[in-house]
Amino acid sequence: MDAFGNEQRMKSLPNTSLRAVTLAIAAIVFLFATLFGLAHAESTTPGVSIAEIEPIAALREQHLAMRERLANNGFKRPLVLESFHSAQDVKGDIYAVVPDGFDIFSEALAKPQAWCDILILHLNTKYCRVSAEKQPTSLVMNVGNKFEQPLKDSFRLVFSWNVAKNNAAYLRIMLSADAGPLGTHDYRITLEAIPLKGGGTFVHLSYSYGYGLTGRLAMLAYFNTAGRAKVGFTVVGMDADGKTTYVDGIRGVAERNTMRYYLAIESYLGALRLPPGVQFEKRINDWFAATERYPRQLHEVKQREYLAMKRNEYQRQ
Repeated sequence: MDAFGNEQRMKSLPNTSLRAVTLAIAAIVFLFATLFGLAHAESTTPGVSIAEIEPIAALREQHLAMRERLANNGFKRPLVLESFHSAQDVKGDIYAVVPDGFDIFSEALAKPQAWCDILILHLNTKYCRVSAEKQPTSLVMNVGNKFEQPLKDSFRLVFSWNVAKNNAAYLRIMLSADAGPLGTHDYRITLEAIPLKGGGTFVHLSYSYGYGLTGRLAMLAYFNTAGRAKVGFTVVGMDADGKTTYVDGIRGVAERNTMRYYLAIESYLGALRLPPGVQFEKRINDWFAATERYPRQLHEVKQREYLAMKRNEYQRQ
């Protein structure tokens, strides 16, 4: 009777009302089907729960939103660099597409030693060792000048290293250090990545730290002396002669270092196909060559000086 009564009432509705009801029912059915299909698709990916869909979806949306910028930019490669700063902190972000398959990419980077091999390529990194004596795993790292120097003259940073998520659909690795040189603090290096349809991996690398009065004074002194002419990558305008001008100051510092770390990741990955005994030589040569593609921002020392310094630092650690 209930079903028959409903049918009779539907027949008694005007055509416009009947059409509206039908469309509403169809919309509800489509919504449930879509949600169920999404949940089913994500839940069938090994190691992925419904609760983990949000960061994956956010990175996918970021990739879609950046497709034009990834295809057309000053780097002439699929890479976008952004930076932000406030009175207390600064942050650099790189979004890029790498040709490595996601499984190869995630397997290579989900190991703490890989990150010491990456970090040591940076000019300012003097030493890096993995410490697994207590959890979370730590990377004991010394930072200093861009030339060779004794460890006692450098500053020690201890990064907590953690694979926050690693499955077939998403990788997230986090490094954090509470304290740094000259009153800087809350260092964060975060890498997240997702596989792309058709191959390749979409990567987001974030580098940030905070600073107080001591840090601001130190940076001011640097910008007025050795860092006076140094710039980042973001174009901010044109000068009186029609030449491109770039962001400088603290954002410039963040952009240069974020790029150096990203190029170190690429150099690390590029050497993995070689025998272990020759990987380090390839990495330091590739990293230097990569930085020299952007001499206005990243050139600091001659190649022979960099290679000699890194070989000695690698032996020391």
